[in-house]
Amino acid sequence: MRKNDLSPSKWLLSMLGSAILAFGLYNIHSVSAVTEGGVLGLTLLLQHWIHLSPAITGLLLNASCYLFGWRTLGKKFLLYSIVSTISFSLGYALCQQFPPLWPEIARHPLLAAITGALFVGVGAGLCVRVGGAPSGDDALAMSLARLTGLGIQWIYLACDLIVLLLSLSYIPLARIGYSLLTVLLSGQIIGFLQRMPSVN
Repeated sequence: MRKNDLSPSKWLLSMLGSAILAFGLYNIHSVSAVTEGGVLGLTLLLQHWIHLSPAITGLLLNASCYLFGWRTLGKKFLLYSIVSTISFSLGYALCQQFPPLWPEIARHPLLAAITGALFVGVGAGLCVRVGGAPSGDDALAMSLARLTGLGIQWIYLACDLIVLLLSLSYIPLARIGYSLLTVLLSGQIIGFLQRMPSVN
C-alpha cells in the first residue's frame, strides 16, 4: 500500500461523507418512509415474503457485498470501507440522540425524495470518491463498475430498479415512485462525484 493511500484528506473526506449520509437517513428517510432500493429494500422484501429478519439478511447480504468488493478492489477498498462504515454508525448513533430536525417532511414525500437523494448522493459519493463504501450497496456498485466498465450511477440504478420492481409486490405504486426518484437522483450525484479528480 502506497504512502499516499493513507492521506489524511482521504480519511477526513470518507468520515465527512459517512456523517452526511447518516444525517440524511435519520432526518429524512426514516421520517418520510421514502426509502432506497439495494440491500435495505431487499431485506424488507425478504422479511415480507419469507419472514427472515433484516438483522440476519442485512448482515449476510452486506458481508457478501464487502467480500466481493475486497476480492475485486483490494485492501485499500477494505480499509476505507471500514472507516466509512464505522463513521456512518457513529454518525447515526449521534443523530439518534436528538429528535429529527424536520418531522413535518413526512407530509411532503416529493420534497423528502429530493432532499434525501441529495444527502445520500453527496454522502455516499464522497466515500466512493476516495475508494470506500459505507454500505454493502456501495461495495457492490463499485465492484460491478470496475468489472463491467459501466458508470457507477447506472450500476446503482439497475440494482435499485430490480429491488424496487420486486417490492411492488407489497408496496403501493405511489410510494415506489418517490423511492424511484430518490435512487435516480442519488445515483447520478454519486456518479458525478466519482468522476471528479481524485483526492491527493
